[in-house]
Amino acid sequence: MAEEKKTYMPQSGAGLIRYYDADEKGAKISPYLIVGAAAGFSAFVVILNLLG
Repeated sequence: MAEEKKTYMPQSGAGLIRYYDADEKGAKISPYLIVGAAAGFSAFVVILNLLG
């Protein structure tokens, strides 16, 4: 396998976490699923408010 090229941040960025380099543990959720769930929940709340 080819070696990964890593880019290093300038010294002014020292101490900041680069999240794209963090371990990728846990569930992978699509951004579209999050947006869809938020839109669905918002619509559900609006409908409940209209009904009473």
